[in-house]
Amino acid sequence: MIDTKQLERRPFASLGHADHGWLDARHHFSFADYRDLERMGWGSIRVWNDDTIAAGSGFPPHPHRDMEIITYVRTGAITHEDSLGNKGRTGAGDVQVMSAGTGVRHAEFNVEPAPTTLFQIWIEPREAGGAPLWGAKPFPKSDRSGAFQVLASGFGEPDALPIRADARVLGATLEAGQRVTHEVGAGRHAYLVPATGAIEIDGKRIDARDGVALGEGDFAITAIEDSEIVLVDAA
Repeated sequence: MIDTKQLERRPFASLGHADHGWLDARHHFSFADYRDLERMGWGSIRVWNDDTIAAGSGFPPHPHRDMEIITYVRTGAITHEDSLGNKGRTGAGDVQVMSAGTGVRHAEFNVEPAPTTLFQIWIEPREAGGAPLWGAKPFPKSDRSGAFQVLASGFGEPDALPIRADARVLGATLEAGQRVTHEVGAGRHAYLVPATGAIEIDGKRIDARDGVALGEGDFAITAIEDSEIVLVDAA
């Protein structure tokens, strides 16, 4: 049995909340006006926002630096533009990453006719500085059926989007009854959120959009319902 101190469920209803009209945001960690000293981060994972962006709206140009920013689109699509001249549209199930490095300005808009939902995840980089970079890639859900697929990685895995952090972003789609395992190594921190469905970890039910902080140990993840899972394993 896993020590319960190594598994902390964060129900969706307990997350920080900010409704700006065009943006309805839930915060798994302290962010903007939501302050919780018990949820300042988990290892090098600093932000996990669950955003709903209204049609025809979005984030105007704003700066970032020294942060790895991963966007996982759940429904709809997000359109990106930045001060490096990059432009791109990332659709549901796909991922974009931005290494802010020494500094970059970017804008993200939902130009679709319906709301877009996404997870935006910030991970502290391995070291400060470096030229800013952006990239995006489709990840068909069929490729991660019944198993974790690496979506973004700081370890040079060829099929994943590169990030400059000691971290991996993983995704899996499970049918009800399917099971996957994940080992969190010594000194590592994992955070998992089901985008859809419901799962069970160590006898605890985790519903869609709940968060789970995992410490060192081997974890069995069983789908109670058909589920789509995103997990970050970081230093």
